Amino acid sequence: MHPELTWPTILPLIFMAVMGLSLLAYVILDGYDLGVGILLPFASDDEKDLMVASIGPFWDANETWLVLGIGVLLVAFPMAHGIVLSALYLPVALMLIGLILRGVSFDFRVKARAARKGLWNKLFSLGSLLAAMAQGWMLGSYLTGFDHHGWSLLFAAGIALTLPTAYAMLGAGWLIMKTGGALQAKAVGWARAVLWPMGLALVGISLATPMVSSTVFDKWFSMPQIIGLLPIPLACAAAFYAAFHVLGKPRAVAAGYGWVVFASTVLIFMMAFLGLAYSIYPYIVIERLTVWQAASAHESLVVIFVGVAITLPAIIAYTVFLYRVFWGRAGILSYMPASKDY
Repeated sequence: MHPELTWPTILPLIFMAVMGLSLLAYVILDGYDLGVGILLPFASDDEKDLMVASIGPFWDANETWLVLGIGVLLVAFPMAHGIVLSALYLPVALMLIGLILRGVSFDFRVKARAARKGLWNKLFSLGSLLAAMAQGWMLGSYLTGFDHHGWSLLFAAGIALTLPTAYAMLGAGWLIMKTGGALQAKAVGWARAVLWPMGLALVGISLATPMVSSTVFDKWFSMPQIIGLLPIPLACAAAFYAAFHVLGKPRAVAAGYGWVVFASTVLIFMMAFLGLAYSIYPYIVIERLTVWQAASAHESLVVIFVGVAITLPAIIAYTVFLYRVFWGRAGILSYMPASKDY
């Protein structure tokens, strides 16, 4: 299961790491703009404009990480790609429908006449919620090895229902950083409202995952691993407390410490990712395919490695540049007046 470390055996691990980090970047970066979309119905019309403007320069670039992650899965692990997407074709289709709704609505809501703007706002929010729930179902199904029995389906449904709270927490934290005044105060209230549901959902998922997967149970609840893994839940608890502490002190938010809420939520996502990566290694499809069994031929991976070595730094550089240019408080996003009544 753990072959000798040589270049042919290390290369699949490199691609596994690139794929995992790409999906983590997507979940965090696109997670906050999905969260903003989920929160959109709770804002006034003017606040909706500012909320959309806060993610305007970033949302489509954030989805680049999803394309990279799925692309690496396709070309570096074609066997796993076939199993995963065959088992998840329905939630993947629903996720894509949600992302398409978001993309169309984002442009049309700005260009539409007043009578149609509300419709596009609703579709933008619906697309965000649909994409988030589909991703939750996909994660739950993946962790149960695509089992279709009662408890496994219930587990997947539980993550589908609770993942939007985590995205909403990211979105609220983003708005606290990027806005001010009444909207920032509302974002603090939204973060308070979803903080505990998110925390309880993460605890529930963490406890339930070993119950539905014997592989995960064996890796977490044995000595001395259980002691070595303590920093992960402790870091999550510390991040949760930091967010709770700042949200309870309006003066701290007004003094510029609102970023702690977003950073704490990101840390929780990162710790959850580390726990997940540890839980499934060395499998890429739990209890079916290891990283090495699913990998393409070594010669193919070498060629793909050259492409990824060029593409990945370019995406990272572009992402860093984008956030540096558009960092700071958001302003109203506007386009030329529309010539048609969309």
